[in-house]
Amino acid sequence: QVQLVESGGGLVQPGGSLRLSCAASGFNLAYATIGWFRQAPGKEREGVSCIGRRGDTMDYAESVKGRVTISRDNAKNIVYLQMNNLEPEDTAVYYCAADPIRWCSGSMAYWGKGTLVTVSS
Repeated sequence: QVQLVESGGGLVQPGGSLRLSCAASGFNLAYATIGWFRQAPGKEREGVSCIGRRGDTMDYAESVKGRVTISRDNAKNIVYLQMNNLEPEDTAVYYCAADPIRWCSGSMAYWGKGTLVTVSS
């Protein structure tokens, strides 16, 4: 059974940093494109970042460019999302998703249950 588990969320002050992790079981992330998405209260889910299987292709939403870095450690079967200079507008539940075929989209095959990030003073 494939499971994706996000961790690393929490409460952080504006300007602070968090590193989210997405760990997989029952599935080798090395064979998948991995995406991070978020859903803020009252808003639709949106894509944050995406990384290809070899880690040499990455994409970022305009709203997070320059503040967020996606990376992957295929040996550990984990993908990370380093978020710096966080803003209140980054408050959301963050989800990771994986797909062995598709690039990042809302139709990816596997999804985690999310981790809550709250940016507030």
